[in-house]
Amino acid sequence: MIIDANDMIIGRIATIAAKSALMGKKVDIVNCENAVITGNRDEVLARYKAKRERGTHSTGPFIHRTPDKFVRRIIRGMVPYKQSRGKMAFERIMCHVGIPAKFQNKAIEKIDNAHISKLPSEKYVYIRDICRFMGAKI
Repeated sequence: MIIDANDMIIGRIATIAAKSALMGKKVDIVNCENAVITGNRDEVLARYKAKRERGTHSTGPFIHRTPDKFVRRIIRGMVPYKQSRGKMAFERIMCHVGIPAKFQNKAIEKIDNAHISKLPSEKYVYIRDICRFMGAKI
């Protein structure tokens, strides 16, 4: 299963990816940098800044700056990753920046209910903007 995250709400994509991985399917998510998180821009950025500054460099929490690892971390929260079943499911989920060459000619799915046009308001932030804010070089 290959999911295109371009202009899609990441929480809705993450639930579908987590359920599919728990059922045994391999899930690849492409264009992770173009996914969105809903909410007021300033509040979302402040929340991730506070989350990144919490703890220490050796004890965590570890919030990655690159969009692919950032999205994978969001999906990890929806999988029981400390149990063996969840660990195996989490290994089946892969996130990619852009569309890799091996997926160029394959069927890429779009999730109908996850598009930003379904939002009642215009309040959302792209993953690439959050990652740039936290210091990623994209």
